[in-house]
Amino acid sequence: MSLFGVLSGATDLDWAVDGSNWPNRAASRFVQAAGLRWHVQEFGQGPNLLLLHGAGASTHSWRDLAPRLANDFRVVALDLPGHGFTQTPSAEGLTLDGMTKSIAELTQALNFAPDVIVGHSAGAAIGLSLHLLGTASVRAIISLNGALSPFPGAAAQIFPLLAKLLFINPAAISMFAWRAGQPGVVERLIQSTGSRLDAQGIAGYRKLLGSRRHIAATLGMMSGWDLLPLRAKLARIDLPVVLFAGETDAAVPPEVSREVARLIPGARFELLPGLGHLAHEEAPDVMVQWVRDAAKAGLAAPAPTCERDQQREALRHVEA
Repeated sequence: MSLFGVLSGATDLDWAVDGSNWPNRAASRFVQAAGLRWHVQEFGQGPNLLLLHGAGASTHSWRDLAPRLANDFRVVALDLPGHGFTQTPSAEGLTLDGMTKSIAELTQALNFAPDVIVGHSAGAAIGLSLHLLGTASVRAIISLNGALSPFPGAAAQIFPLLAKLLFINPAAISMFAWRAGQPGVVERLIQSTGSRLDAQGIAGYRKLLGSRRHIAATLGMMSGWDLLPLRAKLARIDLPVVLFAGETDAAVPPEVSREVARLIPGARFELLPGLGHLAHEEAPDVMVQWVRDAAKAGLAAPAPTCERDQQREALRHVEA
């Protein structure tokens, strides 16, 4: 049996043990949807705001932002498939299309129609895909250091292949998990993204990166991630989009967000001085105001007309 066959559906992180001091644990619950058992956190009241973390992270990434946003919104954060405490799907379930469809089913199970989507890194791509899938309730999308561009040149083939080779090698995954527990390893990894985190943030990533299942899901996601179909549809997006980019982001250069802002009609690019890839974790007091203002501005914008809704629906039928 393949490694995926062994890990699919597995949850090697134990909520009773590993989740005993998980950030915002009181807001957590587990929900069955799209054939998976999901870990979700819910906060506050108001317009519905969905938080989508990036590859290799979890709900802990929103530990400081979510409670603050709950003063103005009903917030739902989730662990992506195979990440954190959410079960691992099949290989197809780790693709952009697969994750988009399963998250759409989850929001239906939660009776949660998102008005605003905030996505970090790969989560930004999922947020845009949810809108393009036909999530009619979405009124605004906010990208935080969105990973919205394929790897350049030869890396477009080499990086996914490398992730796939590592993914099918249990020894490599076990070695990576072991290394994550060694002093200074996670700190250096975080610093390589251009960010510096507090002790709680480092502890969360150390726990995640010590999980073979979490690492395997992250690699599986990277090996099957295809952004080209999404990029081809960006010009169709007809709602307010704000793309924030950390000035010192070493994982996704700010130019990626600047370029995507040119491809989406009316999109706005905002540079975050002195912040890296994990800007929302290293400066939550600053980022909550940026995100809150962008979300409220998006909700205040005129909704798409019925005619435009009909045009979008016609396009989806053509694609189907």
